[in-house]
Amino acid sequence: MSRALLIVDVQNDFTEGGALAVEGGDAVASAITAHLAAHADDYQVIVASRDWHDPSGDNGGHFSDDPDYVDTWPVHCVADSEGAAYDPLLATDAVTHHIRKGQGKPAYSMFEGTTEDGQTVGAVLTEAGVLTADIVGIATDHCVRASALDAIAHGVLVRILTDLIAGVAPESSDAALAELAHAGAELVESSAG
Repeated sequence: MSRALLIVDVQNDFTEGGALAVEGGDAVASAITAHLAAHADDYQVIVASRDWHDPSGDNGGHFSDDPDYVDTWPVHCVADSEGAAYDPLLATDAVTHHIRKGQGKPAYSMFEGTTEDGQTVGAVLTEAGVLTADIVGIATDHCVRASALDAIAHGVLVRILTDLIAGVAPESSDAALAELAHAGAELVESSAG
């Protein structure tokens, strides 16, 4: 049974010091690196996504000078910028597929992005025969949530590794995890094997 690890948006703009920093982001980057060091061989596919927004324009209304932090946001993760780069604490040598999302439009789920050669996450998982996926990354209440819901919709059994995620706010993160559990995701710590 093929298994995937989906690493969502562990980028400089979402970790400490970034444009949309999430508390605990650097710790999550380090913990994912440790998990990969111990478990990379457990996965047939390791997919990492990044927001990769266009440098000009508002990216389909995604960027705003007066953001509501629900549908509009300050400028972040502009293509080829330091903010869009992976957090340096995340080791990406085991990643098999790099996904870029939000190129000119809002995109929360990694399933909305593509590899450099245009392949979707759904296609990557189907081609590899993936039936289960562990999901980690940032932010629990936004892009992790959206990616996990799309993985479930794709027919994959999802585990959220709860010690390898960080959210924007405790209330919205708890709500997202409850929603994911209700949708069929298993909430476990990475040490659960």
